[in-house]
Amino acid sequence: MKTSDKIIDKIKREGAITAKQIAESFGITSMGARQHLQGLEDDGIVEFYDQKVKVGRPTRHWKLTEKGHQQFADRHSELAIQVIDAVEELFGEAGLTQVANQREQQTLQRYLPLFSNIDDLETRVAELAKLRSAEGYMAEYQATHDGFLLIENHCPICKAATRCEALCQSELSIFQTLLGDNVSVSRTEHIVQSQRRCCYQITQNQ
Repeated sequence: MKTSDKIIDKIKREGAITAKQIAESFGITSMGARQHLQGLEDDGIVEFYDQKVKVGRPTRHWKLTEKGHQQFADRHSELAIQVIDAVEELFGEAGLTQVANQREQQTLQRYLPLFSNIDDLETRVAELAKLRSAEGYMAEYQATHDGFLLIENHCPICKAATRCEALCQSELSIFQTLLGDNVSVSRTEHIVQSQRRCCYQITQNQ
């Protein structure tokens, strides 16, 4: 993978970043990092904003533009929208709900056997992150003071999910089923609502 592609991937996963942080991550000079960023800016992939600090000059942060986000696949997005429109026209809102429910059941059929022998919550969350990454969600997880945070840095069905809200609700239901009844799962960030990523707070019930 080229350095410029690695930079795009890093910004997608971590959000806005400085040239210094890029240089440290990839073992290049700050000048080299700025040159890569300048090239990406010229291509319309990244843009910057300056953030004030208490002492010294503002710090320049780089983030992906809309074109930059489009570098990551939204699987068969136009076809998905056409299918959703057709289902709604033929069967109404109830039809869309049935489609989401069917997709949920198919997903659970694939996932559940992999969780049958996992009792530890963190291991379950780690397995879920692994599965979601394999499906293009660029997923990872972090421990928090009261549980775990499942992070999806990309949504490969974003356009379809924007068009059909039931798909997003289905995702929550899938996670809840996989992680167990003694766990609470809530979405705290949402790509469909123009946020950078989707985040799910996972908390063990007392």
